[in-house]
Amino acid sequence: MSDIMSYLFQTNAIKFCEENKPFWYTSGKIGPYFINTHFVYGSEAEATKFLSFIDECLADKQSLPAKVFEQSFNQYKNNTIYKDVIDTMKEYIEQNIDISEIDYVSGGERRDWFFSNIIAHLLGKPHISIYKDLSTVVSDSEFKTSEVITDLSGKKVLHVADLVTVASSYIRAWIPAIRNLGGQIKWSCVVVDRMQGGSEKIEAEGVKAFSLVKVDSSLFNKALDMGIINQNQVDMLNGFYANPDETMKNFLIAHPEFLENSLNADEKTRKRAQLLIDGNLYGLN
Repeated sequence: MSDIMSYLFQTNAIKFCEENKPFWYTSGKIGPYFINTHFVYGSEAEATKFLSFIDECLADKQSLPAKVFEQSFNQYKNNTIYKDVIDTMKEYIEQNIDISEIDYVSGGERRDWFFSNIIAHLLGKPHISIYKDLSTVVSDSEFKTSEVITDLSGKKVLHVADLVTVASSYIRAWIPAIRNLGGQIKWSCVVVDRMQGGSEKIEAEGVKAFSLVKVDSSLFNKALDMGIINQNQVDMLNGFYANPDETMKNFLIAHPEFLENSLNADEKTRKRAQLLIDGNLYGLN
């Protein structure tokens, strides 16, 4: 999967922080990397544009799948990076799952749809679009027809997604949405597993979890070999992978100026720094 790793770096889908300058996350915590898997659509600009297009389509859930498929399939035919990622994912699924057992492929609102609908098409399986409110629309593999689905009794589903972190979307929405219809998500395949316990939570629900890339030392070493990061950055990344809170707490203790500077930075950074302080997120108070 080394080509997929290279594409993640090439499109900035994985972005590492500069040395001693971790990123601020929405939660108020900090970390050494950002992951936007959907950037392998070709580039950040193209992915952002497609995401906006999906947002425009959300008003009509039944017509959305065909519109999203048409747009993404056109990109698949014209963008080498995106096509390679999709084709690699299809081959990986075929090597690890008995395709004849799959009744449906599903994908959840919104970033899953960068991958799930084309995979369904290439595998010749109907696609289930799952919305955040747990409503579902099924489309044939050509996306010629789409309709609300009310019964999946005994059907087996492969869920395709961009990323798994702690699997909150799986637990809150994707698995229950299929289960409520009498079906079962039996397999999950994601482009990137952040290795933060999500796959274990998915498997505890009876779902076999697969991923093309794992965010671990092999990924960091690949970035080091490519000259994208240096050894000091690798050390922080490995520490974060082993124990994120402890690593970031030690960083803040060693670099008190980082928090002080953040409190005097732009509004977004300042708010996130204040969240860290108010929530005592690293036990520093």
